[in-house]
Amino acid sequence: MPLRTHLALFTAGLAAATCLTSAGPAQAHDTRHACSPAVSIDGYSDALDKTTFENTYVGNFSALAMEGDGSLAALSDRSSLFRLDARTLKPRSVVPLADENGSALDSEGLVVDLPHSRLRSSGGTPIGTYLVSSETEPSIRHYSRTGRLLDRLPVPDALRVSPAGRAQPNGTFEGLTLLPGGRTLLASMEYALSGDDSTIVRFQTWRRTADGHFTLGAQYAYRKDPGLGVPEVQSTPDGRLLVLERGFTSGVGNTVRLYLADPRGATDTSGIETLPARPEARLIRKTLLTDLVTCPSLGATAKQPQPNPLLDNIEAMTITGRTKNTLKVLLASDDNENKTQTTRFYALRVRTTAQR
Repeated sequence: MPLRTHLALFTAGLAAATCLTSAGPAQAHDTRHACSPAVSIDGYSDALDKTTFENTYVGNFSALAMEGDGSLAALSDRSSLFRLDARTLKPRSVVPLADENGSALDSEGLVVDLPHSRLRSSGGTPIGTYLVSSETEPSIRHYSRTGRLLDRLPVPDALRVSPAGRAQPNGTFEGLTLLPGGRTLLASMEYALSGDDSTIVRFQTWRRTADGHFTLGAQYAYRKDPGLGVPEVQSTPDGRLLVLERGFTSGVGNTVRLYLADPRGATDTSGIETLPARPEARLIRKTLLTDLVTCPSLGATAKQPQPNPLLDNIEAMTITGRTKNTLKVLLASDDNENKTQTTRFYALRVRTTAQR
């Protein structure tokens, strides 16, 4: 089923079945829905907030990804991987994940891996496996659909959490995405390494080998906004990146900004010990698409102070479809199982300019 059909089903079904709230007809860049000239919001849903499925809490969402059959994979940072109905968000299944010792993960990033060589089911649907990042060590592990551990990817020493490396706890591999063609995997660090400029985070890549494993690739530098972190990154069909930046101020609420970034032409920083160390080193270029505080609230309510009641701890993002220059993007918030936070899904339309 084409990606744009997935989103059409999701939007129509979610509006009918889970009361996705909207201010009017869902039209791209309708001024009633505009967050900025580049981004509009179709609606939101709190349908899964504070619910359970098969004795597992449904929430703590840190990543989203589209499955080959059109369903939605949703990763909880409490080591659970859900499959949701893309039209209604209703959970279909949940799989627990574990490390090599059987312990739970601080699971943050998710990729549904559908290489062309993957075996297909009898119905012709690609059988996906999962690449999952954990920010504890950090690590990236490869799992089967049933949660069986298949492989673990190498990680540069400097990116390991102190004292093994220079990364700070709870600040490593939050975002994970596969670039077009399926040969390059990219993970984004949430915060800077010790010794680097506090506003510069590193994006690490891996290259897929002929036998299907991944080996370390180039590394790039991205300058985030002061006081914010990078909880998610998603590749666009043309090889650029959607980058989510997020922060929280007590008594004020969340700041959530969406950027379009281009790693092409950026310097490989894997051999640079501290950043910025060389004036000629080129960082990833980025362009602000929107600050979500400017989105219409659509009647949303917040359980704690927020500059816009629509906002919460938004941490997950996936591209669900596209037209020529418009991406259809789904976001989700991580409620941390906290009564003052909400599990909320957001349907956006993001206009990207054509490549030069």
